[in-house]
Amino acid sequence: MPKEKSAGAIIYLMKNNVPHYLLLHYPSGHWEFAKGHIEEGEKTEETAKREIEEETGIKNIKLIPGFKEYSKYFFKKSYDLEGEAKKLAPWVFKLVIFYLAETDTENVKISDEHKGFLWLPFTEAIKKLTFKNAKELLKKADDFVSKKSVRGS
Repeated sequence: MPKEKSAGAIIYLMKNNVPHYLLLHYPSGHWEFAKGHIEEGEKTEETAKREIEEETGIKNIKLIPGFKEYSKYFFKKSYDLEGEAKKLAPWVFKLVIFYLAETDTENVKISDEHKGFLWLPFTEAIKKLTFKNAKELLKKADDFVSKKSVRGS
């Protein structure tokens, strides 16, 4: 079975002391976080920062120490296929390493990989996310941000 390894980030910015999370709208219709393939020789943190810049145009980003989560899932690699070929597409095991990233840049310039974006507070973002594993990641990230805010760091 083919395998892929990617890295990305759950990006947030504070508005009126409330974290707002950046969700990207993918052409297939789902909403998720910025992520992408790890290039040869690249550290996962470098991949996350590069993908954030490529997919959102955001350069001013701070990866928050202490948050690193793994998302594992299977998907059918059938993006450009149709008909019978789409049915026969191979299943791929994907591992994505997610970081938590803070920015103060609200202006997003999405790449052609996406149809749109939204900055949403947790209660709205959790409803908008498509996949269960993304919702679980957001919950962990929001808990982490809440604890971080209470500690004042």
